[in-house]
Amino acid sequence: MNDNQLTLAAVQLNSQQDIKANLASIEAAINDACAQGAKLVVLPENCCSMGEQFATAERFEVLSATLADYARVHNVYLLAGTLPCLYRPDGVIVPDGRLRQVSQLFAPDGKLVARYDKIHLFTATVADQQGSYNEAATFEAGTQTVTAAIEASNTIYQLGMMVCFDLRFPALAQRLRQAGADILSAPSAFTYMTGQAHWSLLLQARALDSQCMVIGAAQGGDHHYKSGNIRQTWGHTAISAFDGAVVNSYEDSNINSYDDSELKSQKADKNYALVMATLDKQAQEQGRQKMPIFQCHRLA
Repeated sequence: MNDNQLTLAAVQLNSQQDIKANLASIEAAINDACAQGAKLVVLPENCCSMGEQFATAERFEVLSATLADYARVHNVYLLAGTLPCLYRPDGVIVPDGRLRQVSQLFAPDGKLVARYDKIHLFTATVADQQGSYNEAATFEAGTQTVTAAIEASNTIYQLGMMVCFDLRFPALAQRLRQAGADILSAPSAFTYMTGQAHWSLLLQARALDSQCMVIGAAQGGDHHYKSGNIRQTWGHTAISAFDGAVVNSYEDSNINSYDDSELKSQKADKNYALVMATLDKQAQEQGRQKMPIFQCHRLA
C-alpha cells in the first residue's frame, strides 16, 4: 500500500437495548476490521442502544470512555456512531429536557479528536409501524459543521462528519468538502421504508456532490423496544467513492441472512457485518482535477 491509501471499515449492527451485548458486538467488529488492516472504523447511529435515549444519555461519559478505550486497545481511529448526550459541546445542559445526538471521533491513543452534534433532525411520515418520526421532540439540533484530521501512513486525511438525515442535504456535504474533507462519515439508522427508497441513492449523490468518499455505516434489522414496539431499519451498509461508484456494500438488512452462502457462513456467529474499502487519495485528487466542480460552483 502506498502512502496515499487508507483502509477503512463501515460496521453494520443490529443494536438492541442491551448495552452490554451491543458493546460486545462493537468490540468484536473493531477487532475484525483491524485484523483486515482498517485504520478507521465507522460505527452506525445509536450504536450502543436503539431507543432508551435518555437512559443512555445518562451514561454518555462512561460509554464514551469505553469506546475511546476500544480505539486505544486496537490502535485505530474510531468514529463512534452516535450517542445521546445531555449537554452541548460547551458543557451547557440542553434546555427543554432534550438531548444532543453526538458523533465522536477517537484517535488510536484513545483521545477525543472531534465531536459533531447532528444538525438535521429526522422529521417524516413513513408507512411503517411507527408511522411518524420527529427527532426534534427528543433532540436539539447541532449548529456547527465539523471536519477532523486523521493521520495514517504518513498522510493526513480530513474527515467531514455527518449523521443519517444529514445525507438528504447536499449543502452540508458541499460545505464539508469546501472545508477540506476527503471523506464523509454517515453513521445511520434509516427506517426500512426510507432506506429501501433512498439510502444507496443518497450515499452516491453526496459522494458526487462533494467528490469525497462517503461511509454509510448502518443499523439493520428488527429492533425490539421495551415498550413492545419493533422498529425496522434498512441496513445495507455501503461505501461510495468520490465519483459516485459504490466501492463495497452489504446487500441486506439482516446480519445473518446475506444471499452469498460463503459470506453467510462467515457471518453466522457474528452480530455485525463489515464493509471494507480503501481510499486512494491520489486517485481521488486526480478525479477532482479532471472534473473541478468546486471551481465552477457559483451559488454557495
